[in-house]
Amino acid sequence: MKEGLYVGQSKQMTVEVTEEMVAQFNGEVIHPVYSTASMVYHMEWVSRQLLIPYLKQDEEGMGAAVSVEHIAPSGVGTTIHLEATVIEVSNSELLTKIYVTNEHGRIGKGKVKQVVLPKEVIQEKVRIATK
Repeated sequence: MKEGLYVGQSKQMTVEVTEEMVAQFNGEVIHPVYSTASMVYHMEWVSRQLLIPYLKQDEEGMGAAVSVEHIAPSGVGTTIHLEATVIEVSNSELLTKIYVTNEHGRIGKGKVKQVVLPKEVIQEKVRIATK
């Protein structure tokens, strides 16, 4: 990774909850609110945005771990705010903590770990996994 990423650095992202983001399985809506799966997706995305500027041309980030607590619901049309903050960083790993809020307060929190590998290593892992 390039130099410059530091503990305490943060990135924010805002998302409006849409019908596609609600809790559903096999096309059946279970609850018409922001799903845990969507929260995990957005947590990974805001964390990745921290990493992208520091990847070298021959590197790529890959998700390695996610922990999430989905604390409260948020309905369709509400605005979700995510903030990822670097809590650990090395040449090959990034760990962020993420807080997720809406107009009523905190609705989620968690951590995302990404590993940084040469693109060729990731391509080989993908090739093996898709045989």
